[in-house]
Amino acid sequence: MTKCISILGSTGSIGTQALQVISVLGIKVITLTANKNIDLLEKQAREFNPKLVSVTNEQDAMELARRLSDTDTEVVWGIDGLVKAATMKEADTVLTAVVGISGLIPTVSAIKAGKNIALANKETLVTAGSLVMREAMINEVSIIPVDSEHSAIFQALQGSNIKDVERLIITASGGPFRGMSKDQLSKVTLDDALRHPNWNMGKKITIDSATLMNKGLEVIEAKYLFDMPVDKIDVIVHPQSIIHSMVEYIDGSIIAQMGVPSMLTPIQYALTFPERRKNSFTRLDFTKTGTLNFEQANLDLFPCLRLAFDALAAGGNATVVLNAANELAVELFLQSKISFIDIPILIENSLKNYNHIINPNIDDIIDTDRICREFINATFR
Repeated sequence: MTKCISILGSTGSIGTQALQVISVLGIKVITLTANKNIDLLEKQAREFNPKLVSVTNEQDAMELARRLSDTDTEVVWGIDGLVKAATMKEADTVLTAVVGISGLIPTVSAIKAGKNIALANKETLVTAGSLVMREAMINEVSIIPVDSEHSAIFQALQGSNIKDVERLIITASGGPFRGMSKDQLSKVTLDDALRHPNWNMGKKITIDSATLMNKGLEVIEAKYLFDMPVDKIDVIVHPQSIIHSMVEYIDGSIIAQMGVPSMLTPIQYALTFPERRKNSFTRLDFTKTGTLNFEQANLDLFPCLRLAFDALAAGGNATVVLNAANELAVELFLQSKISFIDIPILIENSLKNYNHIINPNIDDIIDTDRICREFINATFR
């Protein structure tokens, strides 16, 4: 039976690579969504012939509908359009690759509609991990991680009992500023931060990699994805990005998943699981890899990782605040309104100014996100 997929965020880095994978897998594309890049979305719609596409605002939707008037593709917009794309009955799998908390409601809607989730949207589990995993269990759907680190853990767990796990070891490249001093970090530029040594990613996740917040978000994700207590999740810096993460078992055995720094393989694995498919992706050549190095993450120089652990320990809606504050801090840095070292300061201040809710529902999560953003925006008016 042909697998049918909806892609939320098809014009971003993960979405475009997913379509590259899909083009050779024989998977049928049911829906595509984008934020504002209607030029690329139109091109994708003509190539993959989806039943429906969605964009963020009505004006772009009207323009895209005009351009696609010679096709049978329906054009919708806004959060309602995103939810409609996520719940189309023909799709059995939804790849959530949108950036930010905007992925939460459509992902939960897809789960309630019985769709399996290929998860590339960190914020869904960071902000609502308990809620999302509970809905997945109730609706008997699978959540397969797409991020290379969680895909690595997921693969290393296959055929094993989760009760036999001693710890999860998430690897980090260390970003472009590994080894710098605090004084050097105070002088880095936006261009410096966007030059990742190993990975080609979108701007937001590239900055998250530079601050190590991406590892903090991945720790939170791992806690919920694998039902693992935070004291059994470690982060270790591995500059070569060859080992994507590891699982250590109670007998001392450590299973690592390795490969070149590319998202193509984890994307394919998420879309074909439990099968593996032959492909022509670049293979790891150990004779050219050289030495693999490992070191502890410096939480003093990169406090975002510490703040993520603190928010996870606080529980409730603390991780919502962490996520919202980080998103806005990154935006402000990308707009050159704050410096690189201001990012964790802004996040920490936000974590000191919120109403803590122990067991937030989805309305609490959305409200917490809104209030945090209002708090930060008021500061920079």
